[in-house]
Amino acid sequence: MKREDKKVIIQELAEKLDRYDHFYLADISELDAADTSLLRRKCFDKSINLVVVKNTLLRKAFEQSEKNFDDLYDVLKDSTSVLFSDTGNVPAKLIKEFRKTHERPLLKAAYVEQSFYFGDNQVEVLAQLKSRDELIGDIILILQSPAKNVISSLQSGGGKLAGIIKTLSEKPESKS
Repeated sequence: MKREDKKVIIQELAEKLDRYDHFYLADISELDAADTSLLRRKCFDKSINLVVVKNTLLRKAFEQSEKNFDDLYDVLKDSTSVLFSDTGNVPAKLIKEFRKTHERPLLKAAYVEQSFYFGDNQVEVLAQLKSRDELIGDIILILQSPAKNVISSLQSGGGKLAGIIKTLSEKPESKS
């Protein structure tokens, strides 16, 4: 590969590292062409950008990135693929689902919500992380609950009050 081609690849990787808030480093070696193609299709369906890259080029991209990825240098061994995603838990869910029928991909490390996760044993933890949108939805539900209770109480109380007024208005006036 020419030096110019390497520079372009490094620059593209550095831009993706800065653009995406979440990425996973995985080992997909030992997957045959059909399984790799299937994994790529599943990634595409889930809006995950899968890139197979040389470790040396990825390390240089880490160095060029605006973020600090020094902690990831130690996992840059053997075959490395990068799964870029806008949602932190989607790649973990994909890996978990794919491994029901395949031995790979194996998680080497992940950068999710500005935190590092190391080792394949973290797939389950990452799959259960809530995305930003899920957390916002949970907060909205929590905030709505007291308001719903107040409205419900007012509505039921309003019905009782209307019933009392109706009963009083239908009651014959007593002559004194």
